[in-house]
Order: sequence, then C-alpha cells, then structure tokens
Amino acid sequence: MSHQQDRSRPSGSSTALSEAYDTALLDLDGVVYAGGEAIGHAVESLTEARAGGMHLAYVTNNALRTPDAVAEHLTELGVPAEPSDVITSAQAVARLVADQLPPGARVLAIGGEGLRVALRERGLVPVESADDDPAAVAQGYGGPDMAWGRFAEASYAIRRGLPWFASNTDLTIPGARGIAPGNGAAVEVVRIATGAEPQVAGKPLPPMHRETVLRTGAKRPIVVGDRLDTDIEGAFNGGVDSLLVLTGVTDAAQLLAAPPQHRPTYVDRDLRGLLTGQPEVTPAGDSYRCGGWTAAVRGDGLVLEGEGEALDGLRALCAAAWSFAGSGVCGLETGKALAGLGL
Repeated sequence: MSHQQDRSRPSGSSTALSEAYDTALLDLDGVVYAGGEAIGHAVESLTEARAGGMHLAYVTNNALRTPDAVAEHLTELGVPAEPSDVITSAQAVARLVADQLPPGARVLAIGGEGLRVALRERGLVPVESADDDPAAVAQGYGGPDMAWGRFAEASYAIRRGLPWFASNTDLTIPGARGIAPGNGAAVEVVRIATGAEPQVAGKPLPPMHRETVLRTGAKRPIVVGDRLDTDIEGAFNGGVDSLLVLTGVTDAAQLLAAPPQHRPTYVDRDLRGLLTGQPEVTPAGDSYRCGGWTAAVRGDGLVLEGEGEALDGLRALCAAAWSFAGSGVCGLETGKALAGLGL
C-alpha cells in the first residue's frame, strides 16, 4: 500500500522492504551516520540489503562534500559505495542554475568544495567574490567553520539584483554532539540581510527528486530518512513510499503530530527496518491495533493499551492520531501514551 493512497495510518508489508523495493534512496546525516561515525546497525543492515539485490543510493541535502568524498567515507565505514551512488543537493542546485544561465557563466559560490565541484560539472565557473562579475549566487552548507564574511559576500551580490540559489533550507544538521545549525540557518542570515528569496533545490522540493531519478534510474524506490520536512515530504512530493528511522532529528511525539505530507509509509527504529516486513495496523471500531497494542483517542488524549514491541505501539498510536487529525495536525496529549514505550 502506498502512503499516497492512504495517509491515515502506517502501511504494512508482508515481505522485507529490501525485497519489495528495488532502490533505497537513503539520507545520510542521521540515517547512515552522525558526526562522521556510523549509526548503530547501519553498516550491517545496508550490507545485507545490498547482498540481497537492493540498489543503495545516498541522497543528501548536505552540499558540503563531493560525491567522491562521501563515497570514500561510506567505504571506510564498511559500506562500499561509488561516487555515482551519491546524489547531493549541490548537484541539484547546480543543475537548477545551469538551466537558467549559459555555459561558462560565473557563479558566486557560498559553501564548500561539494558546491564548487557540482557547479563545474554543469559547465559553470565558481568565483569567490561579488566583485568577480558573477551572474548568480549559489549557497550551500559550508561546515561549522564557515566564515561570517561569506554571508556578507552573498549579500553584496544579491543586493545588486543577482539571482540567488540555495542547495537546501534544512535549519539543523545532526552531529556526534547533538543538533547544530544547518544551511537553512545560513540562508536565513542572507535573507534577513537582503530581503530576497532564493530558489531552493534540495529536499523536499522537485529539483532534488528530479536529480535523484535522473541519476539512479530507480523503478520501485523507497525513500529512507530521519526528517519529516525533507525526506518524508520529498517522498510525498515525488509520489513514492518512505521509511522513517528514529535515529536522527524526528522523535515519536513529532511523528504523531505529523500532517499528511509528513506521514511516512513505514516507521522503524533504525536501518534494520529495511530487512523486515512491517506489521499491519488494523482498525477495530474506533481503535487501531498493531501487534499486541491497541490505541485510541479518548477525550483530548491518546490512550495505549497492551504489550509487545514498542514500535508496534507507536504504529498503532500513529494510526489513531492521524485518523483523528485527518488532513490537519494532531493536537492531542501524547505524553502518557508514549511514556511506556521508551522511544
């Protein structure tokens, strides 16, 4: 069942997701690794999925590193990958810029090497200063040590009337020590200084989905991510199914409050979810059952009864909350129902 058809509850799958879909479009930060280190069970799960015939593609809104660098890092972690397996928002924004500028046009690059390499791949010339006669500004994540003066350089150029492109607008990025400001926070700095609005390429917007389809050739893809507003909404916009893993920025309470475009087809604790099926969530009167759990809305809160696998309880709660909210946002008290699940 596709979440495009029914977003009132998580879907079930009688077969392992790695068998039901031909390609996993995997986010990286918060899914495969955090702060450069592999997330628990990621390497083993991806190795087994690939051995079973699933194509693994790594789709990231982080524009800092080149596909070569990302592939090398993945291989070092124990997940062999080729640069062609990596799709970045830098590549998506470079194509967006190239569609609007002639070959050889100069572009003020505000970001890291990944952005510069992607611009060159599209026949564009990255420059460093607003005084280098650029025809546009492209902004991507430049890492935690990016100099404040780079934002000023972007502002000078944009205030002269140049078009502004952003790789993505993720406000945060997960790391080994916690959640840090992402490229979206940097974009806001430039937006405040200029009053301008960028053209954005990354997830969840169509340019990133277009880039992914062009580069992977996936026929039955599943998006795997940790963010509702990028990964899951991007899958929604692209009309494909999705798996949310709880190893990154999204927690159980945020999932229960998700509007339709942020509701994943499947939910699991980590990437081991690729290797298994997903239990059905079935309606039972005004309640929903999954595994040994039953969830329902009672008054202004969610009620969960039963026992068993905690994720089954969360899936039942999602069905109850999403059915109650319909096309809106769940405003129910969720704390008591979640307290016993340890998620």
